[in-house]
Amino acid sequence: MTALLVAIVALTVVNALFALRVISLLRHRGEMLTPAAPGGSLPALSIVIPARNEERQIESCIRALLAQDHPDFEVIAVDDCSEDATPAILERLAADDARLRVVRGAALPPGWVGKPWALAQGVQVARGDWLLFTDADTVHAPPSARSAHRRALDGGLDALSLLTEHDLVGSAERIVMPSIFLTILLGTGPIEDVGNPAKPNVALFNGQYILISRAAYAAVGGHNAVRRCVAEDLELARALKGHGGLRIALLGSCDIARVRMYRSFREIWQGFVKNFALGVEGRPGWALAAIVLLGALALSPLVVLAGLALGAGAPALGLLAALVVASGAAELAAARMRVPRGSGVWLYPGIAVTLAILVHSMWCYASGRGVEWRGRRYGGGFSGS
Repeated sequence: MTALLVAIVALTVVNALFALRVISLLRHRGEMLTPAAPGGSLPALSIVIPARNEERQIESCIRALLAQDHPDFEVIAVDDCSEDATPAILERLAADDARLRVVRGAALPPGWVGKPWALAQGVQVARGDWLLFTDADTVHAPPSARSAHRRALDGGLDALSLLTEHDLVGSAERIVMPSIFLTILLGTGPIEDVGNPAKPNVALFNGQYILISRAAYAAVGGHNAVRRCVAEDLELARALKGHGGLRIALLGSCDIARVRMYRSFREIWQGFVKNFALGVEGRPGWALAAIVLLGALALSPLVVLAGLALGAGAPALGLLAALVVASGAAELAAARMRVPRGSGVWLYPGIAVTLAILVHSMWCYASGRGVEWRGRRYGGGFSGS
């Protein structure tokens, strides 16, 4: 019984601290980019999209980008050696609109990861003074590129990344994804710190939407500088913030761009096994801390039941109260992240799945197996092929 009481008290503290951390982050509202009023000239913009086996969603992405009301832009789609109908879809769209240029990507060279290689090839043919890197699973509102570009120029920024809105449709997405987002938020802290020069170690981009001046891109070596990085968005942000004189920002957004990352539990599992393994590469302390925290949170509902069953009713009810408060904080965070209501109810099942994904991801990397994504294997002795 003594061990059970100690566990209950410890987990009560952990859940209370978790709730306080979430609430403290919610106090930092940050800036939310919304569509700007039309008007004014802008420098030429090249929108670059890497596409590998994206037949399910590439057409909706390209059509939305071609519908932008930016005054001077082009769209460059890089077919990264797709093995499905992606190339045919792109060629059909390009035949109808001269603003779309399709680049047939070359084979992946040694020392490169797929996405940086595709983006680097797109930049080689881009004519714009500014570059917008986005993903094939995004859908952009007509004012999005213009609004982001105007905000970057008005703010004197060299690079601007946006947090896109997420479409969570299926039950697996609704249950698991909000907990994963919340876990990432806890690890990154307030997003406005990204733009704070006084915090040089806080650098983060969302690879679904990165707007950068060509001059800043060239100054840090472009994607060649992050060619080995699956988390190329994170490393690009670090390179830019670490380069003297360059200003960056990460903002939330509303009615700018949407994304549906994964559409099944299997896709969620595979996608985040890859993301977690390679996102924490070289940072084992972060991975261990995340496993300990998520493990404590995932065990908490079971310990409540054990306490109630074994005669520790009052302490167990105290832990249950902490769980309710934490779930309420998660619901508030879900509203801020603009994901479906009721996500807080699924906090603990979602955390349990997040923990399982993280543990499996770390095992894949540490065992030397590496992780596979889109037919390519990374990590676990990665050699760049």
